[in-house]
Amino acid sequence: ARNNAMLLSALDTSRTVVCKAVITLGLDSSQTYNLLEVRKSGRGETLLEAGERPLQRVLLWPPEAQKWHPQTQGYYFILQQKQSNSGFNQDESRREDYDDLCSLQTVTDESILEVLRQRFYRLKIYTYARNILIAINPNRFLPVYYNPKYVQMYEKQPLGKLSPHIFAIADVAFRTMLKRQVNQCILISGESGSGKTESSSYLIHCLTALSQKKYSSGLERTILGAGPVLEAFGNAKTSDNNNSSRFGKFIQLNYLESGIIRGAVIEKYLLEKCRLVSRDKTERNYHVFYYLLAGASKEEQEEFHLLNPQDYLYLKQVEDNDEEEKLGQEYKRLHQAMEMVGFLASTKKHIFSILSAILHLGNVTYKLSENSQALEVGPAEVLTTLSDLLKVKKELLVKALTMKRIVTGKAFIVSQYTLQKASKVRDSMAKCLYSALFDWIVLHINHAMLNRRDMEESVSCLSIGVLDMFGFENLHTNSFEQLCINYTNEKLLHYINQNIFKLEQDDYVSEGITWQYIDCTDNSGCIQLLGRKSTGLFDLLDRESNLPQATDETLLEKLKQQHQNNPFFELSQTIRLAFTIQHFAGKVNYHIKDFREKNTEHMRPEVISLLRSSERSFLHHLVASSPAALFRWGILRATIRILTVFKNMARHRAEFGWYRCQTSLPQIPQRHETSQQSGLWSHLCFIKQNLMDSRSLQHVVDLTAHDRTSKSVFQPFQRTRPPTISTQFQASLSKLMETIEKAEPFFIFCVRSNAEKRELHFDGELVLKQIKCTGIVQMVNLQKSGYSAKYTFAEFVKKFRMLFPKGATASPAQITGLFERMELNKTTYQIGKTKVFLKKKERQLLQDTYNKEVMDHIIILQRWFRACLIRLHFLQKRDATRIIQVELEYTPHPYQMPNQNITKANRNPTIRISRATRALEWNASLDREITDPKELRQLDEFLGNQVNELQSRIKKLSPTESIFLTSTMQFRETIKSMYSVQPQIAYKDLMKGYHNKVNTLAGPTQQAEVSLVVNLFQSVLDGFIRAELKRMENEPAKVNATKVTKKRKKEKSPDSPLDHLFSTYQVNIMQSCDICGSYIWGMEKAHMCSVCKLICHKKCLGKITTDCSTRCDGSVRGSLHFGVQVCVLTSNANPVPKVVELLLLHVELNGLYTEGIYRKSGSACQARELHQILETNPESVCLDSYPIHTITGLVKRWLRELPDPLMTFSLYSDFLHATELPEKAERIRAIYQKIDELPPANYNTLERLIFHLVRVAKEEEHNKMSAGSLAIVFAPCVLRSPDAEDPFLSMKDVSKTTLCVETLISEQFRRYKEKMQNIEKLEHAEAMAVNQLKLKRQNTVRGIYKSGLYVCQSELNVPEQIHTDETEKTLIERIRSIKQEKVDLACRLPDLEQEHSDNENLDSCSSMSTESKVLSPPPGLIN
Repeated sequence: ARNNAMLLSALDTSRTVVCKAVITLGLDSSQTYNLLEVRKSGRGETLLEAGERPLQRVLLWPPEAQKWHPQTQGYYFILQQKQSNSGFNQDESRREDYDDLCSLQTVTDESILEVLRQRFYRLKIYTYARNILIAINPNRFLPVYYNPKYVQMYEKQPLGKLSPHIFAIADVAFRTMLKRQVNQCILISGESGSGKTESSSYLIHCLTALSQKKYSSGLERTILGAGPVLEAFGNAKTSDNNNSSRFGKFIQLNYLESGIIRGAVIEKYLLEKCRLVSRDKTERNYHVFYYLLAGASKEEQEEFHLLNPQDYLYLKQVEDNDEEEKLGQEYKRLHQAMEMVGFLASTKKHIFSILSAILHLGNVTYKLSENSQALEVGPAEVLTTLSDLLKVKKELLVKALTMKRIVTGKAFIVSQYTLQKASKVRDSMAKCLYSALFDWIVLHINHAMLNRRDMEESVSCLSIGVLDMFGFENLHTNSFEQLCINYTNEKLLHYINQNIFKLEQDDYVSEGITWQYIDCTDNSGCIQLLGRKSTGLFDLLDRESNLPQATDETLLEKLKQQHQNNPFFELSQTIRLAFTIQHFAGKVNYHIKDFREKNTEHMRPEVISLLRSSERSFLHHLVASSPAALFRWGILRATIRILTVFKNMARHRAEFGWYRCQTSLPQIPQRHETSQQSGLWSHLCFIKQNLMDSRSLQHVVDLTAHDRTSKSVFQPFQRTRPPTISTQFQASLSKLMETIEKAEPFFIFCVRSNAEKRELHFDGELVLKQIKCTGIVQMVNLQKSGYSAKYTFAEFVKKFRMLFPKGATASPAQITGLFERMELNKTTYQIGKTKVFLKKKERQLLQDTYNKEVMDHIIILQRWFRACLIRLHFLQKRDATRIIQVELEYTPHPYQMPNQNITKANRNPTIRISRATRALEWNASLDREITDPKELRQLDEFLGNQVNELQSRIKKLSPTESIFLTSTMQFRETIKSMYSVQPQIAYKDLMKGYHNKVNTLAGPTQQAEVSLVVNLFQSVLDGFIRAELKRMENEPAKVNATKVTKKRKKEKSPDSPLDHLFSTYQVNIMQSCDICGSYIWGMEKAHMCSVCKLICHKKCLGKITTDCSTRCDGSVRGSLHFGVQVCVLTSNANPVPKVVELLLLHVELNGLYTEGIYRKSGSACQARELHQILETNPESVCLDSYPIHTITGLVKRWLRELPDPLMTFSLYSDFLHATELPEKAERIRAIYQKIDELPPANYNTLERLIFHLVRVAKEEEHNKMSAGSLAIVFAPCVLRSPDAEDPFLSMKDVSKTTLCVETLISEQFRRYKEKMQNIEKLEHAEAMAVNQLKLKRQNTVRGIYKSGLYVCQSELNVPEQIHTDETEKTLIERIRSIKQEKVDLACRLPDLEQEHSDNENLDSCSSMSTESKVLSPPPGLIN
């Protein structure tokens, strides 16, 4: 097969590869084949499922084996013939794919381990235990696994329906929050290196994407940019993890009740500051230092005085295998992320300057002078660099590094540090400076994510919290930080056990149901050992830290005395000054060295004074005790400076004579004084606005005040010492537990696959240890034996009322009777004292039965309602028939009637009869069809001239002429509305439409004038047709006739091939191209289809070979025009389906004035007959033969029978959430934003339909159909719920769907009226210009007046040199321009574009109209 290589794409599945291989190799196609993957790791062959994509697995191979993979390299595929009696099949049948561990027959540690192992090697790293997710870290990015289409795939899907995925947990949490209106929390737990940081990034990515579908704003961009920034400054490479979080964080996303993201808050916990100055040899410092040194440009290297990593004491290490190019790319991504969260270029420079200063601070050295034993600090070049980077005086810097202040009573003495203490002070200064910088970054990210309306409005919000705390650690050397980290994990495990085991089982026991209690790990003893008041390790540490004479030995002795009999505590037998604690994950040895110093490490007052003396105000913010007060002072200082600059500028201008007054500001002329006062007032408003922002800044400070350890300043004169680090940490942890206890939790257990950080390697022993430590076996047993659904008796009966007999009460007997009638297995439910407990499967069966019962009731109601309605219609027709029969029996024959009234009714019988006959028997010329849009526009111009002529008459118009004038003016709107449609319509159809309009406007009092008006219009129309025919005979046919057509917004473009709708997409988490399969790194730009979520590089757009999967189904259809997808019925030539265009046009010409046009229904028999004709041959139908209500009924039927509604199932919830926005402008914008995501065929058809409904609503006075009435009728047709199983869901959404369609019709109606007003203004301007041209030419013969407009001789192929008057040319060009602008506006009448686009167009029209109005006669024209 080597000579028959096949080229595969990222979309090819195993089934596709097997088919291609069978054809290429000429194998027997009647046999069945399997595709297997082989790797040299020795774990055997892996069978690929039919839907798996082989290229994804190839990308996980070493780079040298990806392009060509011979067997000698150990990475290749096998095509194996499937045999029914082979041992392989028996093995596969044994190896069932368990998505949920609860489906295991026997639950043991070994069985769970084996399932996780098999799934891991099949690249299925996620597994459920009911609603708990277990995620195994593969130590490598899995291609395509987190692409946007996976967010869409798991959206609104029940948990367990699809393969386990972290996006499923995010979606369920999001939907649960919206459904129950309760805050949610997702807790991620696991050891260090288990992938918690990546999991939290995926959750935030999915949750913001779900909110973005409701309504996109800039806030999502800020939230997504915060993650990479915090990772760069707070994560580092450790022996267990290449991207270990060295701080804990709780990200709370706040939502409106509609699901639109409102804001976010990030709370951080206990940054590991000691890593900055010391760590194990195999570990690294924080990422940001390496990014800066590898990616900085030459200018930045000079500006920040950067050196090589090995030149810094704080960065020296044994080995570092990271490529410099990779680190440089990360630096660029960091820049982009900082811009996303709002950091200006100057702010980034300040941050990088401080980072460089911290690195240089580590290079400061000390020595004692040989003579005076004075402490000397150096080297001099390092001090100079530090002075420049921090913008402080060198003398003050040296003083802060060498001298300290000692308090004696009410005075203090300055003394120098010892040589050993000085190095610790230097390191402490570096740690405090970095901690302050990190606090400032978190503070300002929170300020950027805060919604300032929360400070002014009282809007109820919901939230989803994502907890990503540091994982359990047992390092070679464990210190104070590891003790805090492991204490946090003990608290989280206790919370998890309480929620999963104790609370649930206590409910079973209290209800008295049969239940066998399942025990779990109880770690309360370890928690008491560490956190108990007065006797806990942290309290003992605090007391020892406040004693000046205390040492590490005395602290260890105190711990021994207090806890020597505690089973969770023991002194280390092998390590001096160390103790051991029995944690849930095993024993951990802690070295007590530096516990006291780390617990009381605060920023020294000498350092505070040094930084406050800096010329760089940014450093003042880092050490400010009140950021809001400093912010207000900065505003005031800036205001004084600005006013001083203004005053100096005014004096400078006065001195140079720029103003008429040369003395002082009060003598400036009034208009300049007003301008200056206005500018000053606006500036004061700006100041006021920023002062309001200081309130929001203070609000953010209060939210994160619990862990601002860097702001704890040791003040020698204060009697009360600042709180210790452990005290602050315990307070922060308590606040966190209070927050998550108020929310409903979801749990994700992250598992480390191996300790060597090897890619796709499964260490069974390590995984088994984690399974035992976290109690997964007990969790699975509880989830398997427990009941996923529970209701109180009252809740159960209320929810399933229709399944109970009438008058049933909420009693156990009634509920038991229901279960017996449904023949439920008694082991699947239990009835307690006050609650009903059900298994998941039975609960779903109950819901399905309930939905079926509801549908049966609805069908019965519909059947009775229709029967009553048909009988009512029958009785009305019967009564009408009887009345007609009576009248025929008693009405005399016309020749028996007296004729004295005939003369009174008919003033001129001869003329009236002849004209009426002529109106009914139209000329044959009216059979002519309009096929050229130019002819339609010329007819509009011709009728406009007739209207202008009548309006210019001095003599009073007759009643006939008045009706003719009004009807023709309104009929011109009908013609203009056809500009964008451009139908093939006969003049006789226009005559019918005109006749209906005249008949409506005349009313019952002027019916005698109808025939006269129609005859007059026909004579006008005859004249135009004859002139048009003559023109066509005289003018030669143009081969390349230009057509002014409306450019559809949803046309296909090179950037949107095969019906995809691509837009630029900034990647926030690593993804892979769906076309070429290569990686798309974070912060890179890609192209994403907003419908099917296909993502690819820009260069891959031309390689796309598959249609948009959600646009058009190419399946064979049984229907021709009804019940098929819209895209099947459309093309470039017909952007709207023919049947729809035919029906809508007929209604617009014949039914706009019919009362209840879409409210009433037509004859069912005639509807079936017309439906059959339209289905087979719509071109042959004669719609005039059917009542108008039959035709309107077919319009609604066509919409209802679409397999995917016009506004699509995929966008249903998005449109509904858009209607829930509080402000009307936001609601309109969100609806139009979602309309832009419709497929082209749906978009164009919806645009045509809404324009039709606008025209119907315009005649509300006659047809009684308002925008709200039309929305009630059409909302169920164009916006249907995708969930057809739950009938109540659609009923609940009726008000929202109606509001959505009504908003759309009303907004388009408003835009329609604005555009028509602008067209009227343009016509008025055109008339003025034509009159000026008439006046100019009244005594000359240079042109021919045709259709109310002089046509230049140049237009009749006369050389342009004849025209010598530039004024005429200007007027003619002006008239042409106005005409073109009118056509463009008329063609854009149906547009469904965003408001800003319409405003720009209307503004241009308004400006042109205004300019035309004020067009004054050129010089000499009046003469």
